[in-house]
Amino acid sequence: MNELIELNTIKDYIITIRGKRVMIDRDLAQLYGVETKKLNQAVKRNIDRFPQDFMFQLTNEEQIELVTNCDHLKKLKYSYQNAYAFTEHGVTMLSSVLNSKRAIEINIQVVRAFISLRQYALEHKDLTKQIQELQHYFINYCKENEADKQEIYKANRFING
Repeated sequence: MNELIELNTIKDYIITIRGKRVMIDRDLAQLYGVETKKLNQAVKRNIDRFPQDFMFQLTNEEQIELVTNCDHLKKLKYSYQNAYAFTEHGVTMLSSVLNSKRAIEINIQVVRAFISLRQYALEHKDLTKQIQELQHYFINYCKENEADKQEIYKANRFING
């Protein structure tokens, strides 16, 4: 591949929504070197390959939270359509839909990033539990002290990396 994308760059695009690790259509389109519109058109032409556990469209609330927490997705604020989120399996399916050498190469890297994150989570379960407890404590503290929601989101984003 001409432009090798670092694994850490891809990991930065993997976020958690609805308890699932996903990548947003705009980030995937950027990695594949295609327009988001073209990526979504290819998916819609092959919608049978993308059940709900492979891909889902964000709700208005999820999209607002995503824009609030992810600086690189600020443009979604002005989008007339909510973004799509692809799970690891949905990303894998994209290579067959996009059917290009670059898509296949990028997909291999993306799958490696998902595997790496899963492996890290398994190796650090104790840290994950501590972070969740800290998050819970912090959120309760903020609610009890009527902290600004924006500040809670920022702190939560900081805790989650």
